[in-house]
Amino acid sequence: MSITARLRPLALVWSIGLSVCSLHAASGWLNWRGPDQNGISPAKQKLVTDLTLGGPNDRWTFKAHGAGTPVIADGRVYAMCYYGETGGDVEEAIVCLDVKNGAKLWEHRFKDFLSDTVYNRYAIGAPYVEAETGNIYCESACGVITSLTRDGKIIWQRSMMEEFGRLTFPNSRTGALVTDGEFLYAKGITANWGTDGPARNRYYAFEKRTGELVWASTPGVEPVDNPMGAPVFGDLGGHRVFYVGTGCGHVACINARTGEPVWRFKLSNGGLNSDVLLAGPGKLIAIHGKENIDTSTQGRLVALKIPTEYPTGPKPVILGKEAELWRNDEFSAFTSSPLLVDGRVYSTGTTGLFQCADAATGATIFAEKLGADQVHASPAYADGRFYVPMHEARFFVIEVKGDKPVIVSNNKMEAGTVCLGSPAFYGDSIFYFTKDGLHCFGPKTSAPIIPAAIPGPAPAALSTAPIAALQVVPAEFTLYAGQSQAFKIWGLDATGRRVKDVTAETTLAKFIPPTALVKSEVDGEIVGNVVKTTPAAKISAGSFQAKWNNLAATARGRILAGYGYKENFDALPLGQKNTEGTDVGFPPLPWLGARLKWHVFERDGGKVLGNRLDSLLFMRTMNFIGGPDMKNYTIEADVMTDGNRRIMSNVGLINQRYLFNMAANNRILEVTSNAERFTASVPFEAAANTWYHLKTRVDHDKTGEGGFVRAKLWPRAEPEPAKWTLEVHQAKLHTHGAPAVYAFSPQSQKRVFIDNLAITANE
Repeated sequence: MSITARLRPLALVWSIGLSVCSLHAASGWLNWRGPDQNGISPAKQKLVTDLTLGGPNDRWTFKAHGAGTPVIADGRVYAMCYYGETGGDVEEAIVCLDVKNGAKLWEHRFKDFLSDTVYNRYAIGAPYVEAETGNIYCESACGVITSLTRDGKIIWQRSMMEEFGRLTFPNSRTGALVTDGEFLYAKGITANWGTDGPARNRYYAFEKRTGELVWASTPGVEPVDNPMGAPVFGDLGGHRVFYVGTGCGHVACINARTGEPVWRFKLSNGGLNSDVLLAGPGKLIAIHGKENIDTSTQGRLVALKIPTEYPTGPKPVILGKEAELWRNDEFSAFTSSPLLVDGRVYSTGTTGLFQCADAATGATIFAEKLGADQVHASPAYADGRFYVPMHEARFFVIEVKGDKPVIVSNNKMEAGTVCLGSPAFYGDSIFYFTKDGLHCFGPKTSAPIIPAAIPGPAPAALSTAPIAALQVVPAEFTLYAGQSQAFKIWGLDATGRRVKDVTAETTLAKFIPPTALVKSEVDGEIVGNVVKTTPAAKISAGSFQAKWNNLAATARGRILAGYGYKENFDALPLGQKNTEGTDVGFPPLPWLGARLKWHVFERDGGKVLGNRLDSLLFMRTMNFIGGPDMKNYTIEADVMTDGNRRIMSNVGLINQRYLFNMAANNRILEVTSNAERFTASVPFEAAANTWYHLKTRVDHDKTGEGGFVRAKLWPRAEPEPAKWTLEVHQAKLHTHGAPAVYAFSPQSQKRVFIDNLAITANE
């Protein structure tokens, strides 16, 4: 069987998408912040105020751990959750429940991999229901974006970690996906390749039906935090835009159709996690809980005077202090998003306050102490009342009379649990997730009210304005040798709206940007609008330019390492100097994010790969060289650590989402995926400056679900041992995953080296 044939079935799911959609328009609480994306329910619902567990309004509970917000559409509840307590039994999931009784209709589970997310930070995000098609979107803690039909069938998936270099963090903060028009929007701190190699907070727009990438946007500078705020959409001078807080402490405006960064405003020295509020033409309200840029205090509520016309000239426009209409340093919210109700801003603060400010002046109206602290949960507003969860398992219902809050009910959730999510509303029901279960409250004396379905929006109409720009889809792609990629080229009007498909009228050619530091092309030929590669094509990367009349647009792609790939680095040129003055080169450009983290050195009579020590940010790195659909392969390489008996570093390989790590300081050979989910090791005394050979593979057993993860590690100068050095059985095996290289040099003190890397298909 050819490489292409072996890879293609999964490649269709992961990167091309299936021609499936629900074709079932949806209505309800589709977004974690409701139908208008502001935390406010517009319907008059006659909601209950007594939310006592086991009380007269406790309709049902679905037992699973949760930390986000459920969404509800046409009688179905969708929620992210996780099962299990500790160890390998913990799995994240999206569940679909019957709104009437909480019965599970279907679920899809996600096995965490290669992330450092701690288990109690799973499911902090929320699913999203797309109104036009009824399709559901969600993102797992390790960055797998999944599109599903309302009946739970997978339409497409993208692995943000393995495809775009998304970084993971212990706090997770996955947040929520959202759509607008034809696009699905995601975000993350990513270290991709080429110009997108530096780690930045980026935003991605995918075709909502197929998952193909439309654009990627980098609106800010080097991030200091992993943000979780969702885009808030609006119109700006005929352009569709969204507003969001970034990991570098800015409030930013981004063109939703093209990804162009429009403007940004520096608000905080930390990342911004709360959603912003649009408070009328030219006015935006934002809040944060990190250190302020001009004082040593933490937290601030601000109102900004923002552009009302789309800027011309260079972008992003940098807004200065003059953009502040008012500020209030009495407010501080770490993640909680505020509400705007009747000209007032309401927020829950980090110290357990429920606060209110005048939206016109910023003056504090009241601050009511409800708890010891507040970490994440956001308040919501429905039926003239505020529904306010607090961290320490309290759920308040509050009415504001004049300038004073009146507590209608103070409801204790399960003992020992916490409240991190936000409430959702549907019909006469209130939904809330604690770490112990998803609860539905409403009158038990009557059946839950299911609102009449509202017809979904019609597909976005094409513009009739003249074409002013081009857009190439996909904007970025990956292939294996022997595969092909077709492009669609859209003509856009001056605001970024699509006018028509101009693919048949467009010329496509290889293109090296004038600013490119690496003059590289994809090893393939162009036939019409298709890039074709042969089975002998080399791993490579490059750009393509589409031209129509006097307009041009680019896309870029990579040919990945597949089965049969070998690399000894001898053909890679040197000629650069690192910070130590050593003559170095760079790893292959198609290796994801590797050029900023690895160099090629002369050592031991040949060229080898060594990790860079010039930045503490890169003291731990894993760089993918293949695609997430690969499976049933062996990856092996020579590995070595610099140092001495007291100080050495870790070097390893990733095979099918398992990290095999020669942890020299710990004197072990270790295999792990997520360290809290699965870790196993055997003693191994590695010496510094000694070459070893590491060989890894993953094999299924007869059950089809379980199998063995195996590794051999031995001195390179000796024959390969017959037995595996490490062999561990897994009841649920990762079924596929991209190969990668790994390094960890504590405090960037001692370098590791890799040579003679090879990937082969298992028999």
